[in-house]
Formats: sequence, structure tokens, C-alpha cells
Amino acid sequence: MTNLRSAPPFVVVRGNSASGKSTVARRVQRALPRGEVAVIGQDHVRRELLWERDSGQGDTIGLLESMVRHCLGIGRLTLLEGIFGAERYHCMFARMLRDAPGPTLVYYLDVSLPETLRRHAGKPIAGHVAPEEVASWYRPHDVLGVPGEQVLAEALDEDQMVARVLGDLPMLRTGPGERGGPALSAPEEFTSPPSAP
Repeated sequence: MTNLRSAPPFVVVRGNSASGKSTVARRVQRALPRGEVAVIGQDHVRRELLWERDSGQGDTIGLLESMVRHCLGIGRLTLLEGIFGAERYHCMFARMLRDAPGPTLVYYLDVSLPETLRRHAGKPIAGHVAPEEVASWYRPHDVLGVPGEQVLAEALDEDQMVARVLGDLPMLRTGPGERGGPALSAPEEFTSPPSAP
């Protein structure tokens, strides 16, 4: 079995607010041996460390790129999660994916606005973040359009999304120039977990 530390994977999990990306990222981290996975969250870096607005023009991008490079450089499977609107962050991801030393996986959690608002209503922040504000942040099907991007539909529950990521990791190829699977001309969409062999 390939040792992931020999070429640590870079995994991106994007999606609108309340799509489940932070929970999926943490569950993937906890499912693997302690010390193997670094999770970097956009909200933590931008809002907690730097207290910046999400303009795509501040210091957040530089710090995120430095953190990802460092974690990959010390051999950690590195999982970057956040909303990361494609219009503002496409160039950042183009650089990161191009420069990643090992294989990459990119996921977009595609959740409709009605489902986003339903999930938001059950979160602790619902009391001070109005549905109208959440709706103003929403971007439908905001994929990056990069090769190999996988779109996980809202029909998948949290367990199925975590299983999808964990199932993809062992299949990553770590040879020169390989990035975990064939390049796709458009994002590949998954609406249900793969069938058992």
C-alpha cells in the first residue's frame, strides 16, 4: 500500500454556507491516524486569525497558500475547506493545484438554496444571521471547473460524503505528473455512493 506521506495529497472541499464542508473535513481528519491530516478552514483563517472581509483581495489568500505549502511540505495530507467563491478564488486554486507536490482531490458540495436555508435554520448562528443574509451569500453550482473536480449532490448524506472522500484517497496515484485520476472536461457529479463490488 502506498504511504501517503511519500507524496501527501492536497484535498479541497468547497460549497455554500451550511453545505457540510467543515463537518466532512473534520470527520475525514478524525477517521485517519492522528497527526496524518491537516485541516485548514477558510472561516478560521479569514475571520478568526485575520478578521478580514471576504473580498478576495486581502491577506487571507497569501496566508492560506503559505499554510497549505507548509503542511504539504511536512508530509501532512492537507484538506482545505471553505466557501471559496469561484470568481474570487479561482486563480488561487489554479496556483495551488498546479504547485501541489502530490496528488489532488477537489470536491464541490452542491446544495440548493432551499436546503441551504433549511440547514442554516438548525445551526447556532441562525439567531443572529438572517436567512436573507445567507441567501445573499449563495452562489448556485459554483464549481471551479478544474480537471477532476467532483460535484457531490445534496442527496448524499454526511456519512456518504465522508465515505466518498475516504474511498478516493487510497486510489490516488503518486507517480510524476499524476493527480489522482484522469482529467475531466467538466465536473463529475455524484448523487449516490458507489456500488459495492
